[in-house]
Amino acid sequence: MIELQPGKYRHSIIRVWRFAAIGLGLIIFYIFAVSINLLWLFGGMPDLKTLENPKSELASELISEDGKSLGKYFFENRTPIEFDQISPNLIEALLATEDARFVNHSGIDPRSLARVFKGVVSGNSSSGGGSTLTQQVAKNLFQTRSEKYGGLLHKIPLVRTVIAKTKEWILSVVLERKYTKREIMMMYLNTVSFGNNTYGIKVAAKTYFNKDAWDLSVSEAALLVGMLQNPTLYNPLRFPTNAVNRRNTVLAQMVKYKYLPEDKFDSLKEKSLGMKFTVDGHNTGLAPYFRESMRGYLKAWVKKYNEENGEDLDLYTSGLRIYTTIDSRMQRYQEEALNEHMRAQQRLFDEHWKDRNPWAYPDGKEVPGFIEKAVRTLPYFNVLKKEVGEKEAWKVMNRPYKMKVFSYDGEKEVTMSPIDSLRYYKRFLHAGMMSMDPRNGQVKAWVGGVNFKYFKYDHVKQGARQPGSTFKPFVYVSALDKNFLTPCDRVMDAPVHFGLSDGVPGGWTPHNAGNKFSYRALSLRQALGKSVNSVSANIIKMVKPNTVVEYAHKLGITSELNPKPSLCLGISSVSVFEMVNAYCAFANGGHRTEALTILRIEDRYGNVLQQFYQKQNQELSENMAYSMLYLMRGAVEDPGGTAGRLRTFGVTEGNEIAAKTGTSQNYSDGWFMGMTQHLVSGIWVGGEDMQIHFRTMALGQGGRVAMPAWGLYMKKVYDDPTLLQYRKGPFNKPENFRLDCGGVRSDSADTYTPPSRTDDEGALF
Repeated sequence: MIELQPGKYRHSIIRVWRFAAIGLGLIIFYIFAVSINLLWLFGGMPDLKTLENPKSELASELISEDGKSLGKYFFENRTPIEFDQISPNLIEALLATEDARFVNHSGIDPRSLARVFKGVVSGNSSSGGGSTLTQQVAKNLFQTRSEKYGGLLHKIPLVRTVIAKTKEWILSVVLERKYTKREIMMMYLNTVSFGNNTYGIKVAAKTYFNKDAWDLSVSEAALLVGMLQNPTLYNPLRFPTNAVNRRNTVLAQMVKYKYLPEDKFDSLKEKSLGMKFTVDGHNTGLAPYFRESMRGYLKAWVKKYNEENGEDLDLYTSGLRIYTTIDSRMQRYQEEALNEHMRAQQRLFDEHWKDRNPWAYPDGKEVPGFIEKAVRTLPYFNVLKKEVGEKEAWKVMNRPYKMKVFSYDGEKEVTMSPIDSLRYYKRFLHAGMMSMDPRNGQVKAWVGGVNFKYFKYDHVKQGARQPGSTFKPFVYVSALDKNFLTPCDRVMDAPVHFGLSDGVPGGWTPHNAGNKFSYRALSLRQALGKSVNSVSANIIKMVKPNTVVEYAHKLGITSELNPKPSLCLGISSVSVFEMVNAYCAFANGGHRTEALTILRIEDRYGNVLQQFYQKQNQELSENMAYSMLYLMRGAVEDPGGTAGRLRTFGVTEGNEIAAKTGTSQNYSDGWFMGMTQHLVSGIWVGGEDMQIHFRTMALGQGGRVAMPAWGLYMKKVYDDPTLLQYRKGPFNKPENFRLDCGGVRSDSADTYTPPSRTDDEGALF
């Protein structure tokens, strides 16, 4: 037996301590070197300001006036929530799976590190990871492994990983000192990815289960927590078996750490995933056309705000809260009404044309080369032509392949060539509809088309079409306000000729619908209510086209208008947005109120960056505005009025409605403008091109292709008890308003009798 001498034993202990001290010193020096980026070897670290105000990419959200989310602008779909907004089931699943000693350690868990070291030495990779939740927050939130913080050693793979881990340990200790455990946990849950462009627990709960994070069950919480290890491998849409197995692993961990009884685990592990997957994307949700229209404005606003305030806000990453004037209930009703109406109109349109192509001349003959001409305007075709030549480009356009197409019965997978798909989509009718509160200019609903995913073009503000007879009120009001006429005057329904002196060298005589004239003196209310073209022509001959242009512009039309006599029949293209804005002056006592779409914008912390206010200017007297409402009520209340069919929708009883229908030449555009005491709405319906249209007055007039959508929409609004501010009722009559037309017509409407005529739209030229 060999015994160690006391001196040698003491010398060995000293040597061990010396090596330990040197090792500890080297570790301390290494950590110090990493923290200061010694000799630029290790890369930088987030500064103190960044650590105190950590930022992640947050989606900016559009919010309705009644507090509902309309959608988001994002690169990464992420919306933060607070600790008390998440289910306890989720917290327990997270702790049991990701960091069981989270509440006890200070950012670094020695026991987990020892387990990892043991696994590396033994070759057992299943021993688990050593990263705490705090370290994962450091990695996710401060991008410690990105090029941004890479030094000269960053290109060496293993060294790069060790340095990144070291930075995460340092940051974890700092985070633990600056934030509470709850705050760190929410930093983690609000930033992690759940796959499918879903970031943060709030969005994940909504995406996978269509519920709030607070309402997550044990099984649902386990599925989401399980996905965190590998959102791709455990994606429940692509790999449901993997997702179930991983969920059950999380449930087993919850049993291990006493968060879940054994018997409950046995029942839960047999459950299906029970998902209600709903994609929160740019094509989904309420008001997609409105959101897209606001995108350009908001980007410009952010740029201007940054320049004026020295900020670096970004619409897609700064988490702005944009409060809009849209009412989610009215928006939903308008989308439903337009969908129901356009589905019926498309069915009629398809039956009307059957196997014939709907792009046709007035005589019904097909426009030759229509599709070929349309192909030549396609960016896709022109790119092809540059790359492979025109001949080969046409071959590609005629080559069929599988694709999904829109239909009113849902998406369909078909085999079509690009040119066939163009032919298919050209057969669809389109629409744009908008509602506005005339008292304050707030836009309450905005539907720019029949399906945003397949038809991105916004027919509310982006598109402009001939308004037909809906332009006539601007003709009438110019004559009344300039004292050419009074509301009680009569104008002869007879041919009116425009010649060289009127700026029409070849001469022009507008016709009424059916080419008929009554040769009777009609009251202005009768003429406007029945939309008699000859009376409008007579009036514009009195006041001159330039005067009509002046009044249309000052009431809210911003498009360029052609000052010709034919303007009285609406030949200059305008948008639905402009028309609704301008009509609001009639319903708002003569005040032109600029359309208001945004109430305020807040930053991610709730600080108000800007509030927006209505802008009003009195353009007509209160009596003049009410006179126009009185005249336009004739379309609804009087025999032969073009909007008399509104009675079938249950919206007229106990109500006053001022309205105007409009139809452009060849029935290419159908319009309806409807005003109630607190709501002005307009709708346009037509083909993508003016050559696409119905062939008959019975089907193509505005009272048929557009007006029913208004009736369906307003019925839904009136039936909603939470929208009492838009209930039925009379217009606000000025106290000094008096109208006595010598017994011909008083302010109270006559009893309605159905019109004998078969056409209810006279505004055709």
